[in-house]
Amino acid sequence: MPITANDPALKSWIEVSKDSDFPIQNIPFGVFLTNEDIVTIGTRIGDYAIDLSALQQLGYFNGIDLHEEIFLQDTLNEFISLGKGMWRVVRNRIAEIFDENNTTLKDNEEQRKIVLFHIDEVEMQLPVFIGDYTDFYSSREHATNVGMMFRDPANALLPNWLHIPVGYHGRSSTIVPSGIAVKRPFGQTLPKGETQPVFGESKRVDFELETAFITTDANRMGERIAIENAEDHIFGMVLLNDWSARDIQTWEYVPLGPFLAKNFASSISCWVVTMDALEPFRCESPKQDNPKPFPYLQQEGNHAFDINLQVSITPENGTENVVSNSNLKYMYWTMSQQLAHHAVNGCQINAGDLLGSGTISGPTKDSFGSMLELTWAGQNPIEMNDGSKRTFINDNDTVIMRGYCQNENVRIGFGEVSSKLLPAIPFEK
Repeated sequence: MPITANDPALKSWIEVSKDSDFPIQNIPFGVFLTNEDIVTIGTRIGDYAIDLSALQQLGYFNGIDLHEEIFLQDTLNEFISLGKGMWRVVRNRIAEIFDENNTTLKDNEEQRKIVLFHIDEVEMQLPVFIGDYTDFYSSREHATNVGMMFRDPANALLPNWLHIPVGYHGRSSTIVPSGIAVKRPFGQTLPKGETQPVFGESKRVDFELETAFITTDANRMGERIAIENAEDHIFGMVLLNDWSARDIQTWEYVPLGPFLAKNFASSISCWVVTMDALEPFRCESPKQDNPKPFPYLQQEGNHAFDINLQVSITPENGTENVVSNSNLKYMYWTMSQQLAHHAVNGCQINAGDLLGSGTISGPTKDSFGSMLELTWAGQNPIEMNDGSKRTFINDNDTVIMRGYCQNENVRIGFGEVSSKLLPAIPFEK
């Protein structure tokens, strides 16, 4: 089935600014709370959230085999389970409804009042119920930087890194949508020069610039996912700030990896941008010739995506400071490789599972995806516009991540994931 919604010539009767992340060619999916306290599944064009349940009740999805309450949900999980064919049909129909040449809804003022909400009138929710969360470690530049800092610089990558998409299973209960503040965590750390740990609040809270993809029901337990079919099981992508407490992480990560340093919070953007919308932005990924991956990880064609990414820090009562500009195309391991590897042992993948890319760092210092790298473990502080300096994230700083794709025809974006770091809650024995 063709992706008619991607036609670069399409224009919407909803006004869309030139630099908007949400032209009619995007049509992301999300969940929002209306000003009447109704939770609904919706999409977005320009500065307007669109109530898909209202559209369905008004008959705009007639002819599509959708049960009558599919959009009257508080998560996208059930819709995601319908599969790629249905996602495409629905997205194409939405593009038809809002095409400037289609006057059916455009000329019906009463229906427009039911369907359209200015984005300032709605409260965005977590788009999916996340049953499982996996975070990968797939940026060669990031892994090399970390290895140079903490291990032998001549052997920065561990022996397995070029053979497998390294990852770990994270905690889904503390994944929150953009706009939800995060508290500085407590844990054990080992101060420099000491031999015994101390307990207290983390002094090295960091962001990690990531994207994440959301899956549909992909397999049964014991079944693998062939790499050539892996992308068929990916619904779409979000931005991910995988908060990290570096001092806690340093003490706890041997031998079993991240734990309290990661599970206190992860923040995601609220609109899920479909893989169909990102199709025009495929690009070549880094070469994997030395060594060549095992056959189950080998793929032909372009499976990376040219997504521009940016991170900024806004101090309390201050102005925004851009600290990193990177791109997803730098990632060594692709999403399809990550998913194929995840299930090669028969691990079951379900609708709503969230798989993080791992920190996305580029080849230049200004494209590194964490404060750990940008300040080189605190050795090179970054100066803010107000004259203050940062080695890691201060209390009441707001970290904002943005992402978008752009070619000569269209811009497709994710909006932002914005989170404020609040002071730690005082610990009582």
